[in-house]
Amino acid sequence: MTILVFDSGIGGLSVLREARILMPGHRFVYVADDAGFPYGDWEEKALQARMSGIFDDLVARYKPAMIIVACNTASTVILPLLREKFSFPIVGTVPAIKPAAEQTRSGQVSVLATPGTVQRDYTRGLIAQFASKVNVRLVGAERLAALAEDFVLTGKVDEAAVAKEIADCFIERLGARTDIVVLGCTHYPFLTNVMRRLAPWPVDWLNPAEAIARHARTLVETPQQVEVVQDLAEFTGGRPQPDMERFLSGFGLRLVAGET
Repeated sequence: MTILVFDSGIGGLSVLREARILMPGHRFVYVADDAGFPYGDWEEKALQARMSGIFDDLVARYKPAMIIVACNTASTVILPLLREKFSFPIVGTVPAIKPAAEQTRSGQVSVLATPGTVQRDYTRGLIAQFASKVNVRLVGAERLAALAEDFVLTGKVDEAAVAKEIADCFIERLGARTDIVVLGCTHYPFLTNVMRRLAPWPVDWLNPAEAIARHARTLVETPQQVEVVQDLAEFTGGRPQPDMERFLSGFGLRLVAGET
């Protein structure tokens, strides 16, 4: 069975990595809408229309058994529409606000996400539903996703820029410090070690990738016979740069020409 994993860039590879471990035997097709990256800058209706067209094309070509939308901003915009259109499971990615509220000791939680995710009513609804007794600070990081992509490809990062992006996550209130930062974008886990080093004090960085993969596994049948299959990747912006091609090859993905 084919499982589509979708993101605006390469951040969703953090989810793909976990899904492969938990769901062997499936063929994964990773789709990066790099032509639309970053999603945090889009107006909601325009972004919904764009993704709707992309998914119509992908479903027609790959006939997936499941779609994993491995992007917080995309999930807040497109999940209801996809679930209305298609009968197979659609798994989304939302900020891990509920587990953060359950795990915090200080009562001070920050959600680090793109400006688009921070501004969505969906995100604020999660806070109202699951974290009403916790102080949740929403931090919109304008450059962090792009910094993460550059870091993955080059191994280099502007630490001063990263420090600036995460600075607002750390607050002291009534003698209590932030103790959990929710990573509200699938790009951010690639920078966890960098952010950990730059943080003014230790916090738990909540990465939702494993939880997403565990949930996805419950929604599809496990193949009775596990076969070695070639996982694929395609980019809506056309063939990516050689550095990206080498990275994808090292990740076990064969690049195919996108038609979206």
